Amino acid sequence: MRNRYAIVLAAGKGTRMKSKQYKVLHTVCGKPMVQHVLDSLKGIVGGQIVVIVGHGAEQVKEQLGSSVQYALQEKQLGTAHAVLMSQDLLQHQTGATIIVSGDTPLIRSETLEQLMEQHEKSQAAAVVLTAVLDDPTGYGRIIRTPDGFVERIVEHKDATETERAVSEVSTGIFCFDNQALFQALRQVKNDNAQGEYYLPDVIEIMRKAGRSISAFPTPAVEDGMGVNDRVQLAAVEKLLRARINEKHMRNGVTLVDPDSTYIDAEVVIGADTVIHPGTFLRGSTCIGEDCVIGPMADLSDCQADSKAMISYTRLRKSHLRPSDTAVDHPLEGLLSTR
Repeated sequence: MRNRYAIVLAAGKGTRMKSKQYKVLHTVCGKPMVQHVLDSLKGIVGGQIVVIVGHGAEQVKEQLGSSVQYALQEKQLGTAHAVLMSQDLLQHQTGATIIVSGDTPLIRSETLEQLMEQHEKSQAAAVVLTAVLDDPTGYGRIIRTPDGFVERIVEHKDATETERAVSEVSTGIFCFDNQALFQALRQVKNDNAQGEYYLPDVIEIMRKAGRSISAFPTPAVEDGMGVNDRVQLAAVEKLLRARINEKHMRNGVTLVDPDSTYIDAEVVIGADTVIHPGTFLRGSTCIGEDCVIGPMADLSDCQADSKAMISYTRLRKSHLRPSDTAVDHPLEGLLSTR
């Protein structure tokens, strides 16, 4: 296996969120979006992970800590310019570099691993993670050569009517030969509708240099779904919540009504526990086996020992034992706190 590196794009302010909070720090199922991305990367990338920061840099660093390296993009001049900010850290490395946006919390480790494996097997200069959408509006279109390789990626605003009819789009997630990436980045120009330096332009530059570009259609279209506003934030929250609920059910947990059960990403639940409707399990909550939780239980950073029962209450940082079990009245203030 070749050396593997990663670049996470997290410099955009996210003006469409209309928020004082830095975009990639908005939470999805109890965890900031950029943290979801980092957690998916860490299992498959053995080398450096570089996070490109800009607006709100200190807040991002506080969230992610020293487990990654940082590069600053002071001016927001486009995605290619953002990646180029990592050159002092990565340009001399050999191997494969995966590039992911920090606002794609649904991206799974399995998909990233498959993308990198295809890159390593194909020996292409780059592999693009693509998706086929019923409505590709707003996405960069994948333009292929007659033999099926990627010729270029055309941004929606720059596409012709014929190109806009293409339904295969770029998710904005790429795997590059690291040396080829930085050679091409220096040739990107900003003569487009936005006046920005687009990362997808690297594909056409590599093609003109005689390098092959491959595409890997994602097995789950939502994997590359990004968040630009509150509507999309709610959409990815719903999709991720469904994934989390399915994982727990397949691990032996009964969710009486999954659609009305809200479980954060870091929650642990033991087998044969039953979760009733209207339940919220938040933060680092850990539920033992054979418990009955809910209806209408709201637990944040709590621990419930096996065989505990709790309903119609709200608890925070509490430890619930079977002897403390109570139903139908609030328990807050009665239980031991950590």
